[in-house]
Amino acid sequence: MKEKILIIEDDKNISKLVKYNLEKQGFDCFITPNAEEGLEILNRYPIDLIILDIMLPGMDGFEVCRIIKQDSRFKNIPIIMLTAKGEEIDKVVGLELGADDYIVKPFSPRELILRIKAILRRISSSEEEKKDILFAGDLTVDISRHKVLLGSKEILLTPMEFKLLVTLMQRRGRVQTRDRLLSDVWDMHAEVYTRTVDTHIKRLRKKLGKAAKMIETVIGLGYRFKEEEDED
Repeated sequence: MKEKILIIEDDKNISKLVKYNLEKQGFDCFITPNAEEGLEILNRYPIDLIILDIMLPGMDGFEVCRIIKQDSRFKNIPIIMLTAKGEEIDKVVGLELGADDYIVKPFSPRELILRIKAILRRISSSEEEKKDILFAGDLTVDISRHKVLLGSKEILLTPMEFKLLVTLMQRRGRVQTRDRLLSDVWDMHAEVYTRTVDTHIKRLRKKLGKAAKMIETVIGLGYRFKEEEDED
């Protein structure tokens, strides 16, 4: 899916230039000459990045940036300020309000595109890292670092115990039969090995301490990691 960029710029020549170059790179673009329309677009479409002029008619870019960054729905959308105001104080104000970058006119479209791509890559990388960390109450599991914390205390698990915990947490709220766990965690299918699951669950619960209650036994079926709201 193409990434969507909102351009809030009252100079038609500049907005058309930016739009032309971004669309050549495969982006979808929305153009508006004022803040009010820009906020309307933001409410209607899933915008990935905003290019924002400061000197706009009516509400200026600083105020737009403040409004966006104070709204929980939009605060994580990156903003690049594109402006003729090149004084250091303007840059400081923009960055303090939450802007991710600041480019002074006249500018190179190529440089703007490179900065946009760098910001979007950083966000994508950050989101991937978040997917590698699982949370449940005081329990934190960092998959990429193979690390489990209960509060601030590290819990040492064997590779199989770790894989079992991750599998249960990733499927929280859903019952996992012993056969399913054998297949997905141990790559085994024979029913004779189902006791292996029970043994590892017992060891895992012992190591998890107070967090052990989050692994439920579903009689006659298997095991389930509790939903967040049921942890207490």
